[in-house]
Amino acid sequence: MNAVSPSSADRIVVVGGGVAGLSVALRLAPRPVTLVTASALGLGTATGWAQGGIAAPVGSDDAPALHAADTEAAGAGLTEPDVALRVAREGPGLIDWLVRIGVPFDRTGDGALALGLEAAHGRRRIVRSGGDATGARVLEGLVRAVLDAPSVEVVEARACDLLRDRRGAVAGIVAERDGARFRIPARAVVLATGGVGALYAATTNPPGAIGRGLALAARAGAVVRDMEFVQFHPTAIAAGADPMPLATEALRGEGARLIDERGDAVMAGITGGDLAPRDVVARGIFQALQRGRTVYLDARGALGAAMPTRFPTVAGLCAAAGIDPAVQPIPVRPAAHYHMGGVKVDAHGATSVPGLYACGEVSSTGLHGANRLASNSLLEGLAYARFIADELDAPPPGTIVPEAAVARPVTDLPAIRALMEARVGVVRDAAGLAEAIAALEPRAESCDAALVALMIARGALDRRESRGAHWRSDFPHTAPAKHTETTLAELSAQRRETTTAGKVLTP
Repeated sequence: MNAVSPSSADRIVVVGGGVAGLSVALRLAPRPVTLVTASALGLGTATGWAQGGIAAPVGSDDAPALHAADTEAAGAGLTEPDVALRVAREGPGLIDWLVRIGVPFDRTGDGALALGLEAAHGRRRIVRSGGDATGARVLEGLVRAVLDAPSVEVVEARACDLLRDRRGAVAGIVAERDGARFRIPARAVVLATGGVGALYAATTNPPGAIGRGLALAARAGAVVRDMEFVQFHPTAIAAGADPMPLATEALRGEGARLIDERGDAVMAGITGGDLAPRDVVARGIFQALQRGRTVYLDARGALGAAMPTRFPTVAGLCAAAGIDPAVQPIPVRPAAHYHMGGVKVDAHGATSVPGLYACGEVSSTGLHGANRLASNSLLEGLAYARFIADELDAPPPGTIVPEAAVARPVTDLPAIRALMEARVGVVRDAAGLAEAIAALEPRAESCDAALVALMIARGALDRRESRGAHWRSDFPHTAPAKHTETTLAELSAQRRETTTAGKVLTP
């Protein structure tokens, strides 16, 4: 395809074909990049499914400081203020960059950007494209730009290990295609592999979102942070599909209401109501379901009738499920959607392992804290792609250490998904988390999905409070705000300390 330098001293490997990976590859130009993607470009990534849009303070009544304040409020004490402000300041310029590469954003009659409102935002600042098709439109634009970029080579393969040099720095990847493994040496590797939602039985994520990049980084010794914070989108369409289609939060911003089968308001009496932060709405729906209620998103009337033009993606998903939102409420339930935790990175996207960077959902930048503000995810991936490209200056790799080819097939994934749904879901407790840990530990060494699930469950057990998207029924109050950080070595030591006669003890 595109020509790149054959020298590993020049090459940078980017793993992942979503907004983060594509943006990093483009921002690194004209430096040679090998973009490794498990699926054909444009497929298999959560970016293409993003309905809401990109949060950016571009309105005349808005400012980066206001956007950052909303981000901090949603983050429940764990958002880092300097990160929130830095990323918010990037928003307008990132929208301009996307326009320059051909992304067609929705406009008002006078040509200004059309801005939507989503939960926990104090201003209309959601920039959208094609109504609720923003992710797909952004992905299409980035894919076109990458295919036209002479500095980017695209390799369709699965990254299955990281190469290390004798200094311990990351020096490339081991990739696998059609059962054959091969090396791609590089002076740096950027992980942009997405999230973990498909570890849950109910999810809005693609099937490949099982944390492979997290496992690669953890096995290389990288620090991971806040793994327990999994955001459950409150309004996945409950019509039997897997993954579950999403009814965008923007519908509630335009007046859709959450009701039960009797027509009663599900969020009545709860601060913020239908536009409360996602974790609050998800718990409200979860608790209604636990009481035996059926929950619906009610857009009947003018909003439902306008859905084919204003929200064409949701309209199509409803039609596929046999639902006419103009006359029928949409059945909904919470589903695993976004991971706020990830590989800890600094202001330049660098992990604790030399030569290894992370961008997008696989990373923990300090932006999202305990609960991601709606439509900040595409923004974060775009912003950190630029930060990484501007600062990446890894030295050429030294002599690569011969690696032992270790096969880690994804086994028992349905069982892992059921376990995570039942024991590490919207509401958690010590007994259920300990049960999950005991089941996952024997599988974690040989299965990446089990390892990532174990790190989430272990973090959830250790955080004995309720904060943001992490809710403990046995610890419903908050404790002093702090991040949780660990490495695989520390997790293994913790296992030895807390295991007696094969039983995991709760703290």
